[in-house]
Amino acid sequence: MRHMAPQHQIRADYDARTIVVYQAYAPAIADAALRAGRFVAPFSFQRMTWIKPSFTWLMHRSNWARKPGQERVLAVRMTREGWEEALSLAVLTTADPAAVAQAAVHVQWDPERSPRGAALNHYSIQVGVGRHLIRTFTDDWVVSLTDLTPHVRKAASLMQTGHAAKAQRLFPAERLYPLPGALEKRLSSGG
Repeated sequence: MRHMAPQHQIRADYDARTIVVYQAYAPAIADAALRAGRFVAPFSFQRMTWIKPSFTWLMHRSNWARKPGQERVLAVRMTREGWEEALSLAVLTTADPAAVAQAAVHVQWDPERSPRGAALNHYSIQVGVGRHLIRTFTDDWVVSLTDLTPHVRKAASLMQTGHAAKAQRLFPAERLYPLPGALEKRLSSGG
């Protein structure tokens, strides 16, 4: 099995059956989803939803849950089978624009971030689940939703007060996610 270049490896919190991805939402969307135990309106089933297995990348993107419309951080535990199915349908956003437009799933690699937001020299995967697959994602692949907002606020406060090591103890443990060889090839070359 050939391995993806170290700068393009997926790192995630996962177990034998599931993987955790992160999303940041407005309170109305997060509250409704947490009450129902799954995504429900006002979550949009009509547009692409982006899922990210990197906690620190989402912290950078949402400014530690302080950006308007991203004040709540959810850990979305989904099946590995669903995750890998999504990846098997993915087209890199750097591919031919016509192929990207037709794709059910988009993948882009963005610089991973340190807890303080600095770009690192390896990349983090972002997976855009298209609207034709969203119901499959929400109804079949999602196993559970957890509100991480209190952890995020505590970690942000620790970071701001110079306690980065204590903050990092609140971060989810992420490790290299083993991909089947065909998926590695697809995600690294667009094959």
